Amino acid sequence: MAKGKNICVTVILECTGCDQKNINKKSMGISRYITQKNRHNTPSRLELRKFCPYCCKHMIHAEIKK
Repeated sequence: MAKGKNICVTVILECTGCDQKNINKKSMGISRYITQKNRHNTPSRLELRKFCPYCCKHMIHAEIKK
């Protein structure tokens, strides 16, 4: 069997709420999570609900470019 590109890739998830708040400079920082995804099962950008310590609630964290 031929080996191709690595199927699982490391992605960074960033809080979408903190990203919008940074325009107004109200947030202390941006919440980020590091996870892995399977490139074949989820070819589109990954979005998960994770806890944001800066917003103090569960927010949608979206995949960003490295």
